Amino acid sequence: MTTELKPGERLDDLQRNGYKIIQDPGRFCFGMDAVLLSGFAQVRAGERVLDMGTGTGIIPLLLRGKTEGRCFTGLEIQAESADMARRSVALNGLEEDIEIVEGDLKEAVQRFGAASFDVATCNPPYMIWKHGLANPDMGKAIARHEICCTLQDVVREAAGVLRERGRFYLVHRPFRLAEIMRELARWRLEPKRMKLVYPYVDREPNMVLLEAMKGGNSGMRVEKPLVVYREKGIYTDEIYEIYGY
Repeated sequence: MTTELKPGERLDDLQRNGYKIIQDPGRFCFGMDAVLLSGFAQVRAGERVLDMGTGTGIIPLLLRGKTEGRCFTGLEIQAESADMARRSVALNGLEEDIEIVEGDLKEAVQRFGAASFDVATCNPPYMIWKHGLANPDMGKAIARHEICCTLQDVVREAAGVLRERGRFYLVHRPFRLAEIMRELARWRLEPKRMKLVYPYVDREPNMVLLEAMKGGNSGMRVEKPLVVYREKGIYTDEIYEIYGY
């Protein structure tokens, strides 16, 4: 397939294995949350991974560069984003390792089958539709607000596609943590690891990274907090390490 850039698109260096990604700043570009999720997720040799709501494919690309997983699938409902993701996969010569599927996250089990993956990841829309101002650009609004899927949809489908004792990795906002825990319990996804992300050491956390295991035993480890900035404009050493600089 063609890997040529379309009007308005740009090519970004992922600083990992020489990989590059096609993005359109006028639509929606990946953020730090996706990069942090790729650093938090643990994928073992030979495992199959599904990234739900993959956007332009950033998480499958980074996980392919960082782990020994066997195959990676990105599921994306927006046709333009799925097209950019496919072209990025082709640009990096990863067609045998990464598949981009255009489709609805709410139908993941129906499309791929129950218990078909070892790992599921998701960087979902954080905001309930009534929370905050929705972006007038529908593509950006879908990425940020629960327009096409809800938290309940994400957790239900993750539980459905995972094999027993498979692992689900999620990045979200701390203000919805109680709701997230209730949904995980409802679908037999036992929280196993949690890491809070702070913009600065003296600020409140603005992200939470979670690992849950399907059918896992009770017991969760709260990991050392991650601080993003040492001072304005300067990342901490851990952030540089995650980014691969």
